[in-house]
Amino acid sequence: MFSKILIANRGEIACRVIDSCRRLGVATVAVYSDADRGARHVALADEAVHLGGPAPADSYLRGDAIVAAAQATGAQAIHPGYGFLSENPDFVDAVEAAGLVFIGPSARAIRAMGLKDAAKALMEEAGVPVVPGYHGENQDPAHLADQAARIGWPVLIKAVAGGGGKGMRRVDDPADFMDALDSARSEARNAFGNPAVLIEKYILQPRHIELQVFGDGHRAVHLFERDCSLQRRHQKVIEEAPAPGMTPEMRKIMGAAAVRAAEAIGYKGAGTIEFIVDGSQDLRPDGFWFMEMNTRLQVEHPVTEAITGVDLVEWQLRVASGEPLPAKQEELTITGHAFEARLYAEDVPAGFLPATGRLAHLEFPGNARIETGVRQGDAISPWYDPMIAKLVTHGATRAIALRALEAALVDTEVAGSVTNLDFLIALTRHEGFREGEVDTGLIARDLDALVAAAEPDPRARALAVIGLAGLADPKVKGGVTLWQPLRRTIAWQGGEALLEVHGPGAARVTLDGTAHEVRWQGDRWWVDDALRRNRIVAHDAGISVFGGRTVHLAPLDPLARDTAGEAGEALTRSPMPGLVKSVHVAAGQAVRAGDRLAVLEAMKMEHSLTAARDGVVAEVLAAAGDQVEAGAPLIRLAEEDAA
Repeated sequence: MFSKILIANRGEIACRVIDSCRRLGVATVAVYSDADRGARHVALADEAVHLGGPAPADSYLRGDAIVAAAQATGAQAIHPGYGFLSENPDFVDAVEAAGLVFIGPSARAIRAMGLKDAAKALMEEAGVPVVPGYHGENQDPAHLADQAARIGWPVLIKAVAGGGGKGMRRVDDPADFMDALDSARSEARNAFGNPAVLIEKYILQPRHIELQVFGDGHRAVHLFERDCSLQRRHQKVIEEAPAPGMTPEMRKIMGAAAVRAAEAIGYKGAGTIEFIVDGSQDLRPDGFWFMEMNTRLQVEHPVTEAITGVDLVEWQLRVASGEPLPAKQEELTITGHAFEARLYAEDVPAGFLPATGRLAHLEFPGNARIETGVRQGDAISPWYDPMIAKLVTHGATRAIALRALEAALVDTEVAGSVTNLDFLIALTRHEGFREGEVDTGLIARDLDALVAAAEPDPRARALAVIGLAGLADPKVKGGVTLWQPLRRTIAWQGGEALLEVHGPGAARVTLDGTAHEVRWQGDRWWVDDALRRNRIVAHDAGISVFGGRTVHLAPLDPLARDTAGEAGEALTRSPMPGLVKSVHVAAGQAVRAGDRLAVLEAMKMEHSLTAARDGVVAEVLAAAGDQVEAGAPLIRLAEEDAA
């Protein structure tokens, strides 16, 4: 076993690796960028080395600097985590050339599976079923369009070097193919440096089921399946293991196919074989096809650990240090069921746009496994993935594990940035998901209902008003003070309410024309005679009410100039910090509602900004290549009477 390793990553995966290393008595070296000087993974590690600026290209993608840091600190091996350099075969070569051990597969194995087209051809040779599609080298747009027509609509355009939903577009109509191809190639070029794509048949009711594999370079085992079908725009939201509806026969067949895939390339370490499965009928052995292999540890690996009792990071370290596989296939078993939910800083009502902000309040429940790279007071940086944490629950049955996940999410408290927390809670309560009726289109089909279910509860807002008025402070006995009027308006950013204090522990809050009677005793709250399971928390960013659908109220800044509606629908602003990738209009150009005005690149994803109404472009306020902050004006339309 190694005595010291360097972790070439950041955030929750770096913290996760450190946890296992501590248990095994292995010292750790962290690396960090300017943006991560005070990060949690830096504080947890035994040593830390600065790499450079906040942009990944200046820090976490600097393979030479990472290798030099390992040598300078006496680390014997490098754990890549996931993302960044984890699937870069050139980095593996550089690590080994420096006399260090790469904790993961060989460069040859990564190259074999790194390009989706070549990987599919290899899997066909190994007898693993693959999705019908075009994986050839001819990237001429007309040729690709012909191939898509041959395969049959709908099709899926996928970056050959892709992952995480980047460089991926579904096309239902031949008329939309060229625009989708241009967009997918642009995103792929930016994210992976490779614009090449492949075309696949789109399975109409697909399920995403993946097999966790582990090899020692000679033989491999599988640690059963995970169902990752609950996705939005190809991004996983909630994962579970085992897969609902999986039969012993199909598990055996899929597991054997996954092991064949791993052994075909002499795989060493943890990896995932991803299959797309026809969900239109019950799971059946002839209804699954190879999608891709992730030659690294997966984000969702904790659900596999929960049902098998295996520490996959420990296995990685042991096999990389020269040990054989720690277990035989027949020694691996499934116990219970597990779920993982990904908590992100993102604006759900605005279309799940990535968000930033400082975590003014952060508290996790004690009834779940928490994987996180942040603490209260940390900032969510625009430079990296906006994940706050992963919440993992385990139970004897699927129903028990799902109830535990719902409870854990309800008890999670985050303030200072908008999050998808309420959306996740709504998902755990979705009737179809509770019954195990899940496919990759579930969220898209029921999106409006799921988002509506995550909207703030008016009674929780009434409690937030009580908190903003200072009446939830235990120092304010019974909620009455001599220096405050008993009837007054409470204002916050974006709204106001009428507060009438009736006496100790009683008040009426009138919100949007509706009156709510509030009573309290200590930290127990009643609204409209119903006992509430809520907690009111004051923090630097204002007041939050947790427990159910979360409400945040930010105090009104009396010095801030109200700019709301100064331009109405005429002004298109940047919804987040990012890079203006392209501008598609010019001053004087007529546009219609929904026309694409510009493309913003943020957190490795492209976001199209469209016109809110018909009009004429009066002014273009940004150019391609500009780095802009959230709220920056980009395009202004002429006033409607001047258009």
